[in-house]
Amino acid sequence: MRTRVKICGFTRVEEAVLAAKLGVDAVGLVFYPPSPRNVTIAQAQAIVKALPAFTTVVGLFVDAPRTQIDEVLANVSLDCIQFHGDESPDACALYAKPYIKAIRVQNDTDINALAADYHAAAGLLLDAYHPDAKGGTGLAFDWTLIPKHCALPIILAGGLESSNAKEAIQQCRPYALDVSSGVEITKGIKDGAKMTAFLKEVNEGDKS
Repeated sequence: MRTRVKICGFTRVEEAVLAAKLGVDAVGLVFYPPSPRNVTIAQAQAIVKALPAFTTVVGLFVDAPRTQIDEVLANVSLDCIQFHGDESPDACALYAKPYIKAIRVQNDTDINALAADYHAAAGLLLDAYHPDAKGGTGLAFDWTLIPKHCALPIILAGGLESSNAKEAIQQCRPYALDVSSGVEITKGIKDGAKMTAFLKEVNEGDKS
């Protein structure tokens, strides 16, 4: 099975378009004002309008009020919602969109139990835990905590870059990889060479 790739945290049109042309499956747009990768509705509209066909657009929210999510959905053509906070299964299911639930993994995290709780999700995104940040930290977690079998597709995030993408696939065999800081020049500014190198390593991992 081919490993899908999502690159998250785009803020500029040209970098999102380049990622799509390089072959990423999904681009992530962050609607979380405290994040340095946060985009306005106008920025998001410009990015989405420029993307070529068959590029999935994922909108990331962190414990956002329903009014904010409804406003974004009314103005930005999102294919999928990523909930990256402490949203309950019921809160995630309020919208007529497929959703991904992000889990910040700690040593005692029961991933299979969470997969059961969020059974309506299109996938579980496993990220590193950080007490002060909700993602995009560049930190990895212990991949041995990932169960060999899970009821939901596993999207692996946290500390990924070209140097460990192949290893992540070989060790975890996830449905997808999600990268942000690992392909950046600085927060919110993606690097074409790093994106190219990351995708190359994913392709190598799929062959192994």
